[in-house]
Amino acid sequence: MYEKVYDTPMPAGGELPFELPEWIACAPFEEYLGMKIDEAAEGRAILTMPFTVKLSQGVGFMHGGAITALADTAVAMAIKSMLPEGSNFVTMDLGLKFHAPVRSGLVKAEARIVERDERNIKGEAEVFDEAGVKVATFTSVFRVRRQ
Repeated sequence: MYEKVYDTPMPAGGELPFELPEWIACAPFEEYLGMKIDEAAEGRAILTMPFTVKLSQGVGFMHGGAITALADTAVAMAIKSMLPEGSNFVTMDLGLKFHAPVRSGLVKAEARIVERDERNIKGEAEVFDEAGVKVATFTSVFRVRRQ
């Protein structure tokens, strides 16, 4: 969907060169990585991403940045499922612990909101390889922009 704008320079403070098709949808970066939103409702989300060569590091495992991006996006979609459409929020803090390498296949992140106050939302995600092995545990805090 966004292929035509992947290499377009982002304008400083102007109109975005893309538009999300709906409130809970992948942005250009997530689409570029191949992410798919399988579920997003009631403070939970499940996203998947295929391990393609563009996501590998030097010895052939999935790059840790790709795993982090999947987990972070999964938590963001869980948050979107609880906030009014058009809300703005950003990742303020994140942590990831690796348990096993991803060698191939489809990777899945299962995310949920675990704490929430007026502006801060804490989320967690577990990331699994295609065989169901837990490869990473992710935690994050997002901040909602004041209205």
